[in-house]
Amino acid sequence: MNEPSDPGALKLSGYASVFGVTDHSGDIVMAGAFARSLAAGGAGRIRMLFQHEAGEPVGVWDEMFEDARGLFVRGRILSAGPRSRAARSLVAQGAVDGLSIGFRTVRSRPRPGGGRVLTELDLWEVSIVTFPMLGTARLTVHAPARQPGPQAAHAA
Repeated sequence: MNEPSDPGALKLSGYASVFGVTDHSGDIVMAGAFARSLAAGGAGRIRMLFQHEAGEPVGVWDEMFEDARGLFVRGRILSAGPRSRAARSLVAQGAVDGLSIGFRTVRSRPRPGGGRVLTELDLWEVSIVTFPMLGTARLTVHAPARQPGPQAAHAA
């Protein structure tokens, strides 16, 4: 993973989708649903948005893969741009911690009682959101290593 330097970037990771779990709309994403989409270009072609607002991406996804649990993502909210700075601040303060996927359905089947079983998705974007459709789709912030300052020397 080759990350250009942005000392103000906020690193984060989490599950943008969890397999086999019903979301608030009644949809269930199955394992393998993202495989073809990820093989077509990987994390570099998937946009990081804030609240699904496509007009101004807020960062980059450095890594994205399916594992036994779901679609794992790792990326950085960049420091450039007013929307990026707002998103970075809200995430850093814990005000926003959800993840949500934007996609086109390639293959699905109806679920009895409503909703769909999603078996193949063309993934377009992963957004940082206030209220994710899938309650377990959450991010974790990775704080930069703290540098000892003058106060640390006096703490002993």
